[in-house]
Amino acid sequence: MKPTHIQTLYTLQDLVTRGFRESRPGEFPYRRGPYASMYTQRPWTIRQYAGFSTAEETNAFYHKALASGQKGLSVAFDLATHRGFDSDHPGVEGDVGMAGVAIDSVEDMKRLFRGIPLDKVSVSMTMNGAVLPVLACFVVAAEEQGLQPETLTGTIQNDILKEFMVRNTYIYPPAPSMLIVSDIMAWTHKHMPRFHSISVSGYHMQEAGATPVQELAFTIANGLAYLDAARQAGLGVDDAAPRFSFFFGIGMDFLTEIAKLRAARELWATLVRERFQPGNEKSLLLRMHCQTSGWSLTAQDPLNNVVRTTIEALAGVLGGTQSLHTNSYDEALSLPTDTAARIARNTQLILQEETGLCRTIDPLAGSYAVESLTADLIDEALKLIREVDGMGGMMRAIEAGMPQRKIQESAAARQAVIDSGEETLVGVNAFISEEAGSVEVFDVDNRKVREHQIRELERVRSQRDPAAVENSLLRLEETAGRISGENHGLQEKNLLQLMVDAARQRATVGEMTAALERVWGRHRTDSVPVTGVYRTTYKDKALLMEIVKEVEEFARKEGRRPRILVVKLGQDGHDRGARIVAAAFADIGFDVDLGPLFLTPAEAARQAIENDVHMVGVSTLAGAHKTLIPQLISELKQAGAGDIAVVAGGVIPEKDALWLKDNGVLEVFGPGTKIPEAARKVLRHLSTPSKQNE
Repeated sequence: MKPTHIQTLYTLQDLVTRGFRESRPGEFPYRRGPYASMYTQRPWTIRQYAGFSTAEETNAFYHKALASGQKGLSVAFDLATHRGFDSDHPGVEGDVGMAGVAIDSVEDMKRLFRGIPLDKVSVSMTMNGAVLPVLACFVVAAEEQGLQPETLTGTIQNDILKEFMVRNTYIYPPAPSMLIVSDIMAWTHKHMPRFHSISVSGYHMQEAGATPVQELAFTIANGLAYLDAARQAGLGVDDAAPRFSFFFGIGMDFLTEIAKLRAARELWATLVRERFQPGNEKSLLLRMHCQTSGWSLTAQDPLNNVVRTTIEALAGVLGGTQSLHTNSYDEALSLPTDTAARIARNTQLILQEETGLCRTIDPLAGSYAVESLTADLIDEALKLIREVDGMGGMMRAIEAGMPQRKIQESAAARQAVIDSGEETLVGVNAFISEEAGSVEVFDVDNRKVREHQIRELERVRSQRDPAAVENSLLRLEETAGRISGENHGLQEKNLLQLMVDAARQRATVGEMTAALERVWGRHRTDSVPVTGVYRTTYKDKALLMEIVKEVEEFARKEGRRPRILVVKLGQDGHDRGARIVAAAFADIGFDVDLGPLFLTPAEAARQAIENDVHMVGVSTLAGAHKTLIPQLISELKQAGAGDIAVVAGGVIPEKDALWLKDNGVLEVFGPGTKIPEAARKVLRHLSTPSKQNE
């Protein structure tokens, strides 16, 4: 699934045809890099994304990583924190500490960075939904290290638009969410001049199924929307743009990924100059962090992932990234083990120290293929950006569902190509080894972590001044009710400032989030699968039609089609897998209900019963399967619906898959499962019902 037509041969004429112009690194339009010297004076920053379990355990990991050559920290928060819930909230029972570190208050943040000088170590935080309370806790934690905000360096992601598009860790509706983005840009401009107030992320779009062109176009369009928001908050382009950074995913399409990063810099510089007329040349610079693809990692023969990650890292470096995260080979199965994390980190050290990549600047400049692909990507992305402009901008496009639909269609088409063997994945659908063996996986005891967090929450609440906390939360709620969005970012009642005040009083992340939620509510989206794409794209039509006929035979015998409810449980909003499965099963002939995000097991069971389904399929990515899936089975049994079968799919280690089957799950489909095979297996189970859930 290439976004551009890659020719078998490129010549000088291709550069002439595409209007190639010679340029230098550090000069407009910055195709060759934002800085004149690039890696010859300073290599890219090794910034590994990490967080798990408790603040104490993550802190120990950070100390080891810094001692091993890592130059900056990138914090992964658990899904409860992302969604603005404290660890004792009943809706996050399976999520606490599972896909990142649990942060409930300033005290957790202080433990997270204990012994780490925040004025010397750059910190990147991937946080969007609960960005206000988390950033406030970070500021206060640094303050209690004796540091002023102006000494801090790093990045807060603060990219809410892509959450509405693909990642789904939003909290509030779009309009007030954009006010939050503006307030953070305004406050950090005044108080944190060395800190990047926003990281515009394409990475999560790629992980959700976007093509390189879609990732490029929608990321740049989001960045332009944030510059508009900054202007509406009273900031000039030269106040805001130099504090922007960007975040791209790097997949396995090697030459295209290199070209994508070079195209991103030229697109941003050109469009910002055209639309905003900055006076400061730094406003045109697109600085980026990159991460190797998590989606490209395979659970089958996982040591192959060491090679995949190395190739992707090399593409990121040749594209000119300023910092880089390399994924660990075992992340298709679990959080990374220490061994896997060390190999991932050393991959970057070897590239920096042993390959000579840092001796020259943009070594692929002038390449017929790379320059041609860069020009093609710019042209194709501009078409998509103009389509967004024609809809009234990125917010309007998102409200209309345009980028979401395009990305979901691309994901479904890509899966069909892989399932039918048209695209080769070594060890998955070709060159399969019987000797691959298993690997050690990292296991977090979710119940133990949650119990620890609840004890810490109780301690914090018992030692604070309740009246001071209540007053700080009341000020937050009142301000959220008053602000209209017109230049509010520069007013005294900036929401981030009020959050900092509340965090000093030891208000928790959940309490601060709830104060705004009482005014704005929580955002909800409808889940509708994109149908038709998988069936159209799947190459082996004969095989697909065989399964379609089996579905029709089932319907003839049973009087109705097989019906399945596809759900995500807990706070896991990564729904690429759920959407693809729902779309493909519908194309095969199943009646498919796609549940809304963030269901509890009780809610999922109720929907399954109300919809009269034969089976519930649970898609899981964030490690909560051992807690939430057994609860779903229990809820079905208690409601007298134990005959509704439960299957699971996603990132589930083999030992967990066996445990789930022992506890009532009919089938577990791991990463790399071909959807037609899964559909056929499900259909045969439904034709000969199992009694194990009754």
